[in-house]
Amino acid sequence: MISTIEKVLFLKNVDLFKTIPGEELSYIAQITDEITFGTNDVIFKEGDQGDSMYLIVTGNVRIHSGEHVIAELGSEQCFGEMSILDAEPRSASVTVLNDLTLLRLQREDFAEILAEKSEIAQGIIKVLTHRLREANRR
Repeated sequence: MISTIEKVLFLKNVDLFKTIPGEELSYIAQITDEITFGTNDVIFKEGDQGDSMYLIVTGNVRIHSGEHVIAELGSEQCFGEMSILDAEPRSASVTVLNDLTLLRLQREDFAEILAEKSEIAQGIIKVLTHRLREANRR
């Protein structure tokens, strides 16, 4: 089990939260759930209803649409962030490549923090913009 202090230290290394002061990250750390998955587990499928985003503590995942691999992500990266901004179905599937520990942020909990902390919203916009630019380069 990851302590709140360990979560704060972890969040500080995630691009999405690098500019957020530690005391504010403690609020985010308190609303995260630690979850684990095994190799080849499916976290969610394309088309599933999205209600949370995930931060990778350890392990790796494959983001894909059918057999087409969109990205492979590892420690200190996030996925599912679009679903905390809208209520649309998942745009891709996520499969575990090796044993995985995640922190999950539920949309309802995170919405309250987004309303109070514009820096967090700006961090999400930065991540989404980066991913869009990467997709356009392909």
